[in-house]
Amino acid sequence: MAVYTVHEPPLRRYETTTDPDRFVFVRDGFSFWAFLFGPLWMLYHRMWLALVCYLVVMGALQIGLHQLEMPAEIASLVGFLIALLIGFEAGTLRRFTLARRRWSNVGVIVGDDREMAEQRFFDSWVRGGANGPWLPPPSPPARADSASGVIGLFPQPGVPR
Repeated sequence: MAVYTVHEPPLRRYETTTDPDRFVFVRDGFSFWAFLFGPLWMLYHRMWLALVCYLVVMGALQIGLHQLEMPAEIASLVGFLIALLIGFEAGTLRRFTLARRRWSNVGVIVGDDREMAEQRFFDSWVRGGANGPWLPPPSPPARADSASGVIGLFPQPGVPR
């Protein structure tokens, strides 16, 4: 089962509600395509800031390794490790980019694949309205009980309430 975060785009000028076709489901976990084709994957997803940062970091690392006269194997290993990092953090990079574009994270859903996750999300969205059951319930605020010196929701044993 894969975990997906669901992102809702900001409203356009002429919209009163968001078109469900524009929702984006971002899979959490390792992305093989981001690992294998990092810069092309970033271009495909229009992640311009991430691409520029990637190119700057890779260029600086390659120049630094060349200046330190490191063997080519070390430079290849560094490139492989950076690609591996991009593969593991692909979902985080997409969520960061969507957040910068003012997309709202409206929930987390689990499904066998993206289609199943979309079906589960929209089923619960239709039944649950704006505050669907996929959102975690708000946690109760911690309170301080000054009489017994207890902080939190659980009193000391044997102290009557």
